Amino acid sequence: MRTAPLLLLATATAFAAAGLLLTASAGDAPAQEPAASADLLPSAQQRRLSLTASQLALRGKAAEVSVDDVGDVESFRRNVTWLGVAQMNLDLREKCPKPDPASNAACVPLLPAPATTAFDVQDVARIKLPPKATHSILCHWFSPVLMVNYRNPTGAAAIAQLAYTPTLTVENPVLDDPALIDPTTGLPFGGRLTAGMTASELFQVPLAAGAALDARERDTATCIGGFVTRKSLVGVWGLSEAQADAFFGKETTVRMNVRGTARYVGNASLVFGLRIVGD
Repeated sequence: MRTAPLLLLATATAFAAAGLLLTASAGDAPAQEPAASADLLPSAQQRRLSLTASQLALRGKAAEVSVDDVGDVESFRRNVTWLGVAQMNLDLREKCPKPDPASNAACVPLLPAPATTAFDVQDVARIKLPPKATHSILCHWFSPVLMVNYRNPTGAAAIAQLAYTPTLTVENPVLDDPALIDPTTGLPFGGRLTAGMTASELFQVPLAAGAALDARERDTATCIGGFVTRKSLVGVWGLSEAQADAFFGKETTVRMNVRGTARYVGNASLVFGLRIVGD
């Protein structure tokens, strides 16, 4: 339930080789950096990747369904497998306490208004998956709960804003091959890739001079294409078919990150829940 007249602006644009880039922009909001994601794909790209996947999945056996029938033949009729849950907490405050390495929490000190505070916190929470935990897909259920105090201590009206973009760092031994190049950086993967999710948001709130406003936001982004799949490893990330097969046979660690900006925010408590499922 919304307790304040917040304006949520989100636009989806196609990311060159990696599917969807979801960003939000309005006014003078700083641009958010892109993150590769296979969660949603343009129809033409999805068809090409699905065709590659179908050739792998149906190699040497009769096809039950076609790509035109179901879109993703690798996961067709496979049971959903529960693969773990984690929670990432981020506080935005005037002053932060001493960090606790044992907690799944981070804190960012806010700059005084009207300055914009940029934040980029990495590996706040994580899920470690054993080898062969899933067959061909890693899917997210991502649920943010945001409690924000917007505050304008100045003598003029202002637009308060909070923007964030969550990402997942996926570590796997197959990505240690120096011959494998990350298409988003042009450099070797170094054992990891960064996957985006369709969950970026921007909130803007008009504030009168000296005004303050408390707000609570609740949202959920549910997986569609998966943040990592066998077909995206081949068609998006450039792995060979054999390397994509080997990927799911290795231990995989998924780390939670978030970057964003805040302006005219007095304090905020941002809680991000992540559940991973597979096939």
